[in-house]
Amino acid sequence: MMNYIFGAIIIIAVICGILSGNGSALADGVISGAKDSMELLMTMAGMMMLWSGIMEIASQSGFTKVISRSLAPVLRKLFKNVPKDSKALNYISMNVSANLLGLGNAATPFGLSAMGELHRLSDENDRASDDMVTFVVMNTASIQLMPTMIGTLRQTYGSNAPFSILPCVWVSSACALAVGLILSKLLRR
Repeated sequence: MMNYIFGAIIIIAVICGILSGNGSALADGVISGAKDSMELLMTMAGMMMLWSGIMEIASQSGFTKVISRSLAPVLRKLFKNVPKDSKALNYISMNVSANLLGLGNAATPFGLSAMGELHRLSDENDRASDDMVTFVVMNTASIQLMPTMIGTLRQTYGSNAPFSILPCVWVSSACALAVGLILSKLLRR
């Protein structure tokens, strides 16, 4: 459905641009927009590859196990139905670690693996378990100590202080996480 909506918006914009006599500006905008989007794509892809590589090195070096052990006490309280020796807690801790570094895209594989393990541990096959809902809330709110992707975007677009937003990011993500977790616990089945 969204494809049709966006397609209609593009067609209407092109028709309006031509009818208003701005065909050359429209053509210039399409060309410069394509160029700008490719530059942004390459910048973001480079940053994502760098941090995904760092996370893989951390995983293979055993550093992720250290992180997992340090987050375990908190995660066990949030995910009481998950056994202590489950892979789910390890995947959840890696997802949280990547999100703490602001690496949402690097966190995705860990999040998918965690959700798969939580589903496997769940008694219900057709509905999300309470632990799955809690994990989605945590993942969506994700506290970020260092929002690297946002910093990269801000620097790409000319910010002199790309990380000046850190206090706002910390406060807003902590508030979102707290509210989300409280509501998740209150609304459990």
